Amino acid sequence: MTTAARRHSDRRISPVFIGISAVTAVTGWAVWTDFAASPGLAVFLFVVSAWIVSLCLHEYAHARTALHGGDISVGAKGYLTLNPLKYTHVLLSIVLPVVFVIMGGIGLPGGAVFIEMHRIRQRWKHSLVSAAGPLMNVLFAVVCTAPFWLGALDGVPLPFRLALAFLAMLQVTAAILNFLPVPGLDGYGVIEPWLSYKVRRQVEPFAPFGLLAVFVVLWIPEVNGVFFDAIYGVMDALGVQQIEIYCGRDLFTFWDGENDFCVAD
Repeated sequence: MTTAARRHSDRRISPVFIGISAVTAVTGWAVWTDFAASPGLAVFLFVVSAWIVSLCLHEYAHARTALHGGDISVGAKGYLTLNPLKYTHVLLSIVLPVVFVIMGGIGLPGGAVFIEMHRIRQRWKHSLVSAAGPLMNVLFAVVCTAPFWLGALDGVPLPFRLALAFLAMLQVTAAILNFLPVPGLDGYGVIEPWLSYKVRRQVEPFAPFGLLAVFVVLWIPEVNGVFFDAIYGVMDALGVQQIEIYCGRDLFTFWDGENDFCVAD
């Protein structure tokens, strides 16, 4: 295989990602048209598949930014194909975040693609590589909430509207959590290049436990309250009401019984 042909195959969109995107489109259509017998099941499948798409885009953003920064190894690793099976930690990047979504919880930050940072010279490019992933979540949230902040909800079926509200909330939580300057999260990756070598070496052993520490802290009621106040504040700024998020989550967790008030016209 020639170098050009190999480079093309390294960047060809994976059939796995195309399949997940197709599921998102079909289930989104089912929610919109009320085609499914159970709107909750349709919302569940739509949100989960759309969430996996967003996780793939999150990791792709890291890899694509690294490629332009100088790390040409990301192509050979399959990171540019959007195939979730090619990521370094499928469990952290895909499985655990989806489990947390299924539990009706928050948008868990994904794992990491392996970036060879020594290939990227400038510190600001290091920071940009780390920021690219959560910025993709921000963009996804803006797109999901566009009908809300544009005042274009006329004609949008209620179940689809609620599904978008819940999906957008997951994106906002993922972005905020990822931007925390905690070792192991993207927020720390943004500031890490600007820290002294001594500080980086001292912090390095704690990186594998950063995400776990965040969730332990979030169990503290006062911290949890402040965190979700921030989430709902952002969502309100994007035109999404808290009741719409609650009802979207209620539809999503259809196994708990659907709330007739939320889906009533």
